[in-house]
Amino acid sequence: MRLTKPRPHPNVLIGIPVYNEARYVAKVLAEVRRYHDDILVIDDGSTDDTPSLLAQQPVEVIRHAENRGYGRSMQDMLRWAKVDGFDWLITMDCDEQHEPAAIPQFIKRIDAGQADVISGSRYLVSMEDDDAPPSDRRLINQTITDELNARLELTLTDGFCGFKAYRVSACEKLCLDVDGYDFPMQFWVQAVANDLRIEELPVRLIYNDPTRSFGGPLDNPQSRLDLYRRTMHREIMRCRDRLPASAVAGLSASSLASTAAPCCQGAST
Repeated sequence: MRLTKPRPHPNVLIGIPVYNEARYVAKVLAEVRRYHDDILVIDDGSTDDTPSLLAQQPVEVIRHAENRGYGRSMQDMLRWAKVDGFDWLITMDCDEQHEPAAIPQFIKRIDAGQADVISGSRYLVSMEDDDAPPSDRRLINQTITDELNARLELTLTDGFCGFKAYRVSACEKLCLDVDGYDFPMQFWVQAVANDLRIEELPVRLIYNDPTRSFGGPLDNPQSRLDLYRRTMHREIMRCRDRLPASAVAGLSASSLASTAAPCCQGAST
């Protein structure tokens, strides 16, 4: 079902991945609809009341029969946006840690037409009502963001914020196949390899549930850090011919490149 209210120009889709968000989903979607009508929800195998609550909402829903991971939901949202003719996809979480009130700021940047990726940053500007992030999450974010910047010649302040806007046509160049929370590592490497223009936009730092689980071994901070680095390094080796020389500093081509296919170019998501 397509909603009939006029859309802003360019044509923007709001994409929201959810997994067991019965506590938040109705309230968050009601707030999002204050700012935009075209909304796609990816229900990533929820086992609580989320599916029945979504059935009551005037939004498009894709439901995974089982949990497939954050990265897979991102891939599905980009595919849907392309097939349904949207120019841009804005992604946000459904746990009240991303404020729908920031959607107009993303759309204003979209209208300016200067970027292919507009990435929310919780650390670009300090705000009075920012929450304090869990120490391990802040340390991992800073460590990985610093390495991304050094290797890819970026100037990011927040490598992990899921509140982003993607130019759909620019993302058609990417081959994204990482299903888990390490998806941003693949995305940033391929974004640089394909010359995507990147901007950051300040968003509020909100942590409603600092103890929320990543699931299984990823609840161990060192395991998360190791996974993020492995994915980043593997993707760098795949795309090294289209990255700055600094990207491969200290990495072993013989040990990493043999396990991954070459980085694609110009392929559809």
